[in-house]
Amino acid sequence: MQSSSHRLRDMEQHHPLLSAGGDVEAGTGNRTLWFIQDSCGMVCAAMTWFLVLYAEFVVNFVMLLPAKNFWYSLLNGATFNSLAVLALASHLRTMLTDPGAVPKGNATKEYMESLQLKPGEVIYKCPKCCSIKPERAHHCSICKRCIRKMDHHCPWVNNCVGEKNQRFFVLFTMYIALISAHALGLSGMHFFTCVKVQWNECSEFSPGVSVLLLIFLCLEAVLFLTFTAVMFGTQIHSICNDETEIERLKNEKPTWERRMRWEGMKAVFGGPPSLLWCNPFTGLRLRRLMLLAQGRRGGSEFSV
Repeated sequence: MQSSSHRLRDMEQHHPLLSAGGDVEAGTGNRTLWFIQDSCGMVCAAMTWFLVLYAEFVVNFVMLLPAKNFWYSLLNGATFNSLAVLALASHLRTMLTDPGAVPKGNATKEYMESLQLKPGEVIYKCPKCCSIKPERAHHCSICKRCIRKMDHHCPWVNNCVGEKNQRFFVLFTMYIALISAHALGLSGMHFFTCVKVQWNECSEFSPGVSVLLLIFLCLEAVLFLTFTAVMFGTQIHSICNDETEIERLKNEKPTWERRMRWEGMKAVFGGPPSLLWCNPFTGLRLRRLMLLAQGRRGGSEFSV
């Protein structure tokens, strides 16, 4: 006799609204531009952008532009700004990508009858969003949806980290850790150089202002580097073990066939290892994005 998890997996293979590729609202057929209207999350996301842009300002205008070595400024400026752009692009993709939301309100009597369930077949209904709950899906009280392979809800990206946007979240943590480490290295070099010349012609700002800007940048970089490096490590560990953070905390016994190590990485990042894994712009269609941006508001996300 099949277990309920195997029966549910069979249901997902035969019914399109239960499949992982479904990204349409039940009963409407309309695609959505995903954006969670949570005040705390929007403030945290705005703070993330402000802190990254602040780091860009200090690195470019306090440290690199006043430097006398042209190649030092050019190479470090190109590296830091490229990593910052990739970090912010990864943040946007994480925030605006549907994390794997289950169609809301599809657990209706009519739809249940249309599934033509066989005797013994089992599916689960979420009482909070009135949707059919696939295996490994969990309900998020902030997104007000059931999310496939939900790892956690992160206020810094104002979204859940789930099946469809975990890749971008991993890239976001990686690039933030890299620019934080780079900023710390540049700050150390700048302090050393400026102390040698007693802050004469070291910056267009006064020594006091420069020191305050650099101290705040170093504190920010240390905090961001610590947080994102730990988060990056836990995400890679979860992917390689095919176990989300929620499943680990709840100590859920796996009823699914695990994808271990490289198979899990390929499933999340798509395809065999390549430089495309590090590209947050992969799969981005500008024409579709422009069409979605013209939509009207609806519920907890913008819909068109």
